Amino acid sequence: MPPLLFLDGWRIPKDELFRDSGAVLGLALGLVFLTVLGMGLFVHWLIPAMPLGVAFALAAVVSPTDPIAVSAVAQNAPIPKRMMHILEGEALLNDASGLVCVRFAIAAVLTGTFSFADAAATFAWMAVAGVAIGVGVALGIVATKSAFARRFGDEAGSNILVSLLIPFAAYLLAEHIHASGVLAAAAAGIAMTFTDATTAVAAGTRIRRRAVWDMLQFTLNGVIFVLLGEQLPEVFVRARDTVTSTGHVSPWWLAVYVIAVVAGLAILRYGWVWVSLQFTLLRARRRNDTTAGESPPRRIIAAMSCAGARGAITLAGALTLPLSLADGTPFPARDLVIFLASGVILSSLIIAAVALPLLLRGLSLPPETGIGAARDQARLVAANAAIAELDRVQHRMAEGARRSRSLHRCRGAIDGPVPRTHRQPVVAAGGPRAARRRQDRTGHAACGGTC
Repeated sequence: MPPLLFLDGWRIPKDELFRDSGAVLGLALGLVFLTVLGMGLFVHWLIPAMPLGVAFALAAVVSPTDPIAVSAVAQNAPIPKRMMHILEGEALLNDASGLVCVRFAIAAVLTGTFSFADAAATFAWMAVAGVAIGVGVALGIVATKSAFARRFGDEAGSNILVSLLIPFAAYLLAEHIHASGVLAAAAAGIAMTFTDATTAVAAGTRIRRRAVWDMLQFTLNGVIFVLLGEQLPEVFVRARDTVTSTGHVSPWWLAVYVIAVVAGLAILRYGWVWVSLQFTLLRARRRNDTTAGESPPRRIIAAMSCAGARGAITLAGALTLPLSLADGTPFPARDLVIFLASGVILSSLIIAAVALPLLLRGLSLPPETGIGAARDQARLVAANAAIAELDRVQHRMAEGARRSRSLHRCRGAIDGPVPRTHRQPVVAAGGPRAARRRQDRTGHAACGGTC
């Protein structure tokens, strides 16, 4: 998980993240905590065989959205840019908050006790220390590497290797002092954007580094699903046995549970997004903000609800559940948690891929504003100017080449050898000047007079 979280933080647009920080934090923190509490109680009521602590662990596992899944869905749906930035920021931060909640739920199951005051203090320490360690590790390593490169020279391979090691260094150091390793990895990724702006990295190195990280991202996401496929047959059998203990013999009850969990997640998300938008509009009207209009269309709220696709982070969180308790007994309902998480991932991807294009089709939205829109407009103007200048230079070069060829032909016709039959009669036919004039006319006839 550290490289995936690190890369998400590295590539997310920072200006848009800070501009919409209120909406992002509301979805990444408030919605996650609401999901853990509400879905934990709902799952425990729905499946009495699953202990309450394990139900909270399942709710924490399925609470974070995945930025890779969101980006994949966005390729086939016309998602507005600002909405996409909010979804990406939410996916980055709720990965950390959701996995921290998983850790608390697992600790409650293993110890059998839970204290809200202790959990709040521990969460504050884990969050603050994790973010500080992630930023410090990224800035420190990049500064050291930059000083070393100035003293002994730089090399592309070393830059790529250092970028690959930073997320593991931040994660392990944070975990060593009992802080949040996932927050440290994400914070280190965010800090890397600012180090790129202050350190000189060759363009070729950036291209190679991006290619390596794309390959690593694809590989790690694939490995997680390969691990699921390897365990899925046994997971299905054990999950069915857990459901049988509740009195439901048919395995189709597993599908019923998946549908119920997906429906509960969608209802909670829809309600949170609608309430958040209403509060945002209310605050804007109290400030007499003229840009605050009416409530956005319900289709936008529904699209925000459907866009919360789950992916590799959810599956990785489910697979990190321990195999046994402290006394050696198997972890209760572990396989059922993994199966339900897998079903939520698959269902959320299908719903997003089918519903988003239908909800956003033909929807008129106001144009994008802000730093990102201005930057895109500037890039478009610069690109058009560069293309026009290239056309002018190419035309000038072609015209110069044509004139050069004509001049060479002219000189070859004038300075070339005179035929033998014209050598003796030249002086007798009007003297040297007349001969030169005849020769000039012959040469210009060859070049068309362009010289």
